[in-house]
Amino acid sequence: MSEHRYTLAVIVGSTREGRFAPVVANWFARHAADHPDFEVDVDVIDLDTVRPYELRHGSEEYASFAKRVDQADAFVVITPEYNHSFPAPLKHAIDLLNTEWQAKPVGFISYGGISGGLRAVEQLRLVFAELHAVTVRETVSFALAWNLFDDEGRLRDPAPATTAADTLLKQLTWWAVALREARNVRAYGA
Repeated sequence: MSEHRYTLAVIVGSTREGRFAPVVANWFARHAADHPDFEVDVDVIDLDTVRPYELRHGSEEYASFAKRVDQADAFVVITPEYNHSFPAPLKHAIDLLNTEWQAKPVGFISYGGISGGLRAVEQLRLVFAELHAVTVRETVSFALAWNLFDDEGRLRDPAPATTAADTLLKQLTWWAVALREARNVRAYGA
């Protein structure tokens, strides 16, 4: 395994019935896994399956979730914008853990109405900063996302989102490799 290969956890932040998040997450996971310039293993953590409100410290399910987050070198959070913020199950899932997030990069892909979910992203940046994670500057944002994808989950015009996703992946790769090397040299101290 290359020293530049890393594990990217894609966190699907919506659990709402009828959610659009899987369409966006599947597009990005395929793009990241198949990209020729980035050596990445993708782990999709769907909060609808994880069910963070049901996780209890000490349970097997909690340990599994914590291990997946701990083993990730970087994260991409897929978030909608609900009422100018991000979903409560996403906040709960983030708050369940602490050291597992530290000294790792986080990127964002958002979607929503005309704002494209960017207000949710700005709030998530504050949350991850408190957890000593590094958020990358570039994001992928889909305004009125349900109009941008076809019935099979493909982008009607892939160029803008693909370019933004590639920039996001470049930044995440740099930070993932740099921070993993730093953690290997010295334990992170919060």
